[in-house]
Amino acid sequence: MAKNLEPKCKQCRRLGEKLFLKGDRCETTKCGITKRNYPPGAQGPKSKYTKPSGYAIQLAEKQKAKKQYNILEKQFKLTFNKGKKLPGDSGENLLRILEMRFDNVIFRAGFAKSKPQARANANHYHYLINGNKVNIPSCQVKKGDIIELTPRSKKSKLYKTLQESLKKITAPGWLNVDSEKLSIKVLHNPTNEDLSVIKINTQIIVEFYSR
Repeated sequence: MAKNLEPKCKQCRRLGEKLFLKGDRCETTKCGITKRNYPPGAQGPKSKYTKPSGYAIQLAEKQKAKKQYNILEKQFKLTFNKGKKLPGDSGENLLRILEMRFDNVIFRAGFAKSKPQARANANHYHYLINGNKVNIPSCQVKKGDIIELTPRSKKSKLYKTLQESLKKITAPGWLNVDSEKLSIKVLHNPTNEDLSVIKINTQIIVEFYSR
């Protein structure tokens, strides 16, 4: 499987904003874009963010969405085309499909500190969906699905403090998190109100693919 091997902090610096790819670290002074608020490159601190063209703005927004959901171009475009075929706004459809990815639900519910971590955990059979082992991060969940840790994972060091940390997390309204059973229930598809808090301008992405 292809991967983006560029250091995560460089990805944020290249786009000029925090993408929270390293979880809690991004909230500290150790954050790469906090320490080095300039684009990566040989010029170092002398390098500056230039005023982007219309195309560059569209491209940057698409890149930001891809990195936030930890997917590459081919899969992102397939997701966009899938959303385009559905009734309603193409941009909202795109975001809704991305939000209902298995790995994203794990992250939104607070079971992982970052989306890359959520993807890795999904890959390693840490979770059950409706009682069945699933290791496909891009798997689409649906209304009524119940995601829970496997009995073995519940005993692992990785999730030892999860119950306590979940009590501090506010999950989106379309998810119900049971911190005692360590499970997530999908109550319904994300509404437009749920999607409105996500800082991605999907209209710009639609314009990019409509060129």
